[in-house]
Amino acid sequence: MKKLYICFLILAVLLSDIMCAVIAYNYCDMLWGIKYAGYSAPASVAFYTGIPYLIGIVICIALAIYFRKKS
Repeated sequence: MKKLYICFLILAVLLSDIMCAVIAYNYCDMLWGIKYAGYSAPASVAFYTGIPYLIGIVICIALAIYFRKKS
């Protein structure tokens, strides 16, 4: 059970890093699109792409806590 605890913690950290990279890329893309391509949505819309990652991180942390209590 300790291995599962560590695996889910590592997965949560990796998801948070990937989330930051995806949001940064989408935010920069939105800024460029607003300035040059005529996008009408605000740049803050890029932060909505982080919602699935946040759900995944919360699930991983909850599973890690569950498996830590099991051992």
